[in-house]
Amino acid sequence: MSEENKEVVAEETTTKATETTTVETQNPQEFLENFNWHKYEQGIEAVDEAKLKEFESALEGTVGFVNERDVIEGTVVRITDRDAIIDINSKSEGVISLNEFRYNQNLAVGDTVEVLVDKREDSSGQLVLSHKKARVIKAWERVNNAHDTGEVVNGFVKCRTRGGMIVDIFGIEAFLPGSQIDVKPIRDYDQYVEKTMEFKVVKINHEFKNVVVSHKALIEADIEEQKKEIIGQLEKGQVLEGVVKNVTSYGVFVDLGGVDGLIHITDLSWSRINHPNEVVELDQKLNVVILDFDDNKSRIQLGLKQLSAHPWEALDPNLKVGDKVTGEVVVIADYGAFVEVEQGVEGLIHVSEMSWSTHLRSAQDFVNVGDKVEAEILTLDREERKMSLGMKQLHKDPWTDITAKYPVGSTHKGIVRNYTNFGVFVELEEGIDGLVYISDLSWTKKIKHPSDFVTVGQELEVQVLELDVENRKLNLGHKQTLDNPWDAHEDTFGIGSKHEGTIKEKNDKGATVTLEGNVEGFAPTRFLEKEDGTKLGKGDTAEFVVLEFSKEYRRVVVSHTSIFKEQEKKNVKAAIKKAAEVEKTTLGDIGGLADLKKQMDAKAKKKK
Repeated sequence: MSEENKEVVAEETTTKATETTTVETQNPQEFLENFNWHKYEQGIEAVDEAKLKEFESALEGTVGFVNERDVIEGTVVRITDRDAIIDINSKSEGVISLNEFRYNQNLAVGDTVEVLVDKREDSSGQLVLSHKKARVIKAWERVNNAHDTGEVVNGFVKCRTRGGMIVDIFGIEAFLPGSQIDVKPIRDYDQYVEKTMEFKVVKINHEFKNVVVSHKALIEADIEEQKKEIIGQLEKGQVLEGVVKNVTSYGVFVDLGGVDGLIHITDLSWSRINHPNEVVELDQKLNVVILDFDDNKSRIQLGLKQLSAHPWEALDPNLKVGDKVTGEVVVIADYGAFVEVEQGVEGLIHVSEMSWSTHLRSAQDFVNVGDKVEAEILTLDREERKMSLGMKQLHKDPWTDITAKYPVGSTHKGIVRNYTNFGVFVELEEGIDGLVYISDLSWTKKIKHPSDFVTVGQELEVQVLELDVENRKLNLGHKQTLDNPWDAHEDTFGIGSKHEGTIKEKNDKGATVTLEGNVEGFAPTRFLEKEDGTKLGKGDTAEFVVLEFSKEYRRVVVSHTSIFKEQEKKNVKAAIKKAAEVEKTTLGDIGGLADLKKQMDAKAKKKK
């Protein structure tokens, strides 16, 4: 070691020893407060902030000076496997990872790119740039500007999402709702994926950084112009071409090039249809005629069937009343069925013309929708375009030979179809009904209502009592098919004959009494008195005497009271007769007779 070096080492050792002596003797608190921590950590003296700001101010405006957070343009000067070297004309170049350029696979040397100055220099003095952050900042500036000015921007549809699509706008993912893709309903979203389209920014949520765009808004703007032009030229009877936009159960909405019109289901086809999709389908192009519109021309009524001739005009001119036609049942109502005899030409078969039966039923009992039926034309009005048909006319009227089939006095079996308070309607065959009055149901029973005797659908034997061909009326009887028991009752229930009977019903006028052979008699109230002065009641059984008998009116009047009254009269007569036969009487005998008469008078008075 040279002498010069030795002196330097000695000087440094002396200095350190001095410093050590000073530290050892210095107050620890003062030492910590005055210690140069910046130099200890950074290895250099701290720079005065005031002087640093003064220095930076002096640099401003000079070539190559940039501020942090500035977004500027830079040039790609070199590309490595992992990074892109960017020159921003500053004191040093910046390095940006190629991951930030994944959207731009064609990045090349010499390209100009936007970058954000993240740091002017890091701990190693390197300039820190970011292309991704610059894109985001610039994108938000452009998005906000597009929203404020209404500018139309291009966007790339990345993928589908729930309720719409995700669109890349300036590098920001925006939401395109399904309702904002087009003015017409969209059924296939996938057709728009990976396509570049024009959009309008309609909403920005700065808090959540959400952007909503619309393609429909651009279409509507164009349509509005077309709509004004189209509406101004609309006239009734005008034929236009349109596209089926929507199909509902009541009609079809047609896009006329920005203006929507409705074809009601009744204006789609001359034939009756159940749903519009039987005639048209979505997106179908068709010609329509304008039928009507409101004052503002906002509601336009269209027609499709009006473009073809009415089927009634093509109807065979030789067709006339009485001709037979074949058609398909298209509609059924309670009152009848509509039959399409030719496309668009319908006739009504009223339910009364479906069968010769006078008991009207529902049309569904005879035909079903889709049935092929044959009928005869009953009426034909070409001007009113109405036609009535009949099915029963194809069969022989059963009343034609009624007198031969059902002469008076003949017996037949029929079906009970219905009944009223006064009788029962019995069908002998389809189209021939007769009435059995309630009085002609039974010889013996007193029937209050026909339902007490027969039921609907029951087979009943009847006899023809009267026949009115002109008015198509048939009077029938059921009891006439049986022997009249009153012929035998006439001998059994002669006047004065006595019979045991049971009281079935009782009212203020009297009581119905069931006698032998199920014959019912009537006992007036005054003839229900018993010997002890009380009255017979419902369910009581007693002896009755016949006071009146009528075979014609099937009436038997009976009395219980008359039985013991008659016996009393017999006793009086016997006593009087006995007294008269005695030629000689004593005062005592006469007195005894007087006593007997007094007793009878007292008894009679008591009963009264």
